[in-house]
Amino acid sequence: MIIGIDIGGTTTKIVSLSNGPEVQALFTVIASDPVASASGALGKLMDAFHVNLAGIEKIVITGAGASFIKSDIFGIPVLRADEFQAIGMGGLYLSGMKKAVIVSLGTGTAIVFADGSHVEHLGGTGIGGGTLLGLSKCIIGSSDIARIIEIAGNGNLGNTDLTIKDISKTKIGSLPQNATASNFGKISEKAGKGDYALGLINLVFQAIGVMAMFASRQAGVNEIILTGKLAMIPQAGPVFDGLSKVYGVNYHIPKNAGYATAIGAALHCIAGGAVQSG
Repeated sequence: MIIGIDIGGTTTKIVSLSNGPEVQALFTVIASDPVASASGALGKLMDAFHVNLAGIEKIVITGAGASFIKSDIFGIPVLRADEFQAIGMGGLYLSGMKKAVIVSLGTGTAIVFADGSHVEHLGGTGIGGGTLLGLSKCIIGSSDIARIIEIAGNGNLGNTDLTIKDISKTKIGSLPQNATASNFGKISEKAGKGDYALGLINLVFQAIGVMAMFASRQAGVNEIILTGKLAMIPQAGPVFDGLSKVYGVNYHIPKNAGYATAIGAALHCIAGGAVQSG
C-alpha cells in the first residue's frame, strides 16, 4: 500500500493506493499545522478504513505544506513528490485521458499540461478557493464554504453580472448574448446575499476557466481536467458548461477530483519519481 498526502493551504487530503494502482481509501482533514495535519490524516485514515502500519509500504507527501515535514511519520520513511507532477499524473489517472491540461483549484490555482510521458507547469493564478472565502467573508459575512454554497443556491446572476444582452441587441463576435460582459458590473437594488454569493462563485470559476482555456490553446489540446476540492461544489458544473459552449473547449470534473494531487503523489512514487523528504 502506498499513502499519498497532499498538504494544502487549508485542507490535507490523504489517499491509499495499491500497487495496481487502485484507490482504496480517501480522507480529508483541516490543515491548521502541516506536521500535525499529516500525522492526523494518516491516523484517521488508518482508523476509519482499518489500515495497519505493517501494510503501508511508503508515504509520499506533496503540496505547499510538504516542506514542513522533515522526518518520518509513525516510523515510516516519507518521500516527497513534485506538486506539479502530482497534479498532472493525478488528473490523467482520474479522467482516464492520455493528454490534457489539468487545473488544480486550491487556495490558489495551478495549471499544468500532461501527456503521460511528461508534465509541464504552464502557469497559474492567485485566484482560487482562498479568494472565494476571503471575498465572501467581506461581502456576505461568511467564509464557511458550506454556508456560501447554501446561500448561493438562492442567487440570481441577473442581479449582479452584466451580460452581452444587457449592452447589445445582438451577439458580439462569437460571444452569445448570455455571456458575461462584466462580473459584478450590474448590481441591482434588489440584490441580496444569495446573488452576491453566486456572483462571487461565478467570478472565481470564470476567471480560472478562461485562464485554463488560454493554457489549453497554448498546449494544443481541447481537454481541460478540473481538480481540487473547489471543483466539486455544485455550482462548478454549470459555470464550466457555459464556458465550454463559449470557447469550444471541454471541461471535465472527474469523480474524486479533490484528491487528484494526493493520488498523483502516490502514482509519482510508484513510477519511481518521488525523492526522500528532509
